[in-house]
Amino acid sequence: NYDLWAVKMEAYLEALDLWEAIEEDYEVLPLPDNPTVAQIRSYEERKIRKEKAKSCLFAGVSQTIFTRVMALKTAKSIWDYLKEEYARDERIRSMQVLNLMREFELQRMKEFETIKEYYDKLLGIANKVRLLGSDFADSRIVEKILVTVSERYKASIASLENTKDLSKITLAEVLHALQAQEQRRLTRQNHVVEGAWPSITKLNRAKRNISRRIKHQAIKVQQATK
Repeated sequence: NYDLWAVKMEAYLEALDLWEAIEEDYEVLPLPDNPTVAQIRSYEERKIRKEKAKSCLFAGVSQTIFTRVMALKTAKSIWDYLKEEYARDERIRSMQVLNLMREFELQRMKEFETIKEYYDKLLGIANKVRLLGSDFADSRIVEKILVTVSERYKASIASLENTKDLSKITLAEVLHALQAQEQRRLTRQNHVVEGAWPSITKLNRAKRNISRRIKHQAIKVQQATK
């Protein structure tokens, strides 16, 4: 997955202050005669930065891919080769985005799903679209959740509509509000089950008593007939 790899590698190189060696592919000029200490330091830093970036790229690919790029001399040339070789072309990328958008639009929350499971599924599709270079605003996920969640969340959605500006509400706020209702509902269900348990126990005890009486009567009848 080149797109995912490229995002991770770029972030890694930026964190190490090495991305400039790829983005700009600057030339390290030879030192002048009688260089100053500052010039020597700058020369060494820029040269080492390019070598470190190259080393990171070598370390970040499989052995099979490494054999294809090991003869390339600069980090920039390695990066460009990988991009040209493995990045999806624009037509394929556009088709994948359209398919993902269609998948997103068809999503509906299932009765057995928790709100977190449904949220994770929608966010996963959105992040795939983003990896392909297309924008996907969190507000679209918010709108999708509010419109397609199960009927059991209707009370929380009505509360959000009355107390929040839905055009500005964040994805986290929606998730937390619906999770809170979900937790309250589960708590009520547990209380109902706990409250019903004594009644179930009494009913089972009564059934056992009736069964014993029936057996006792049957024994009496058998003895009388003898």
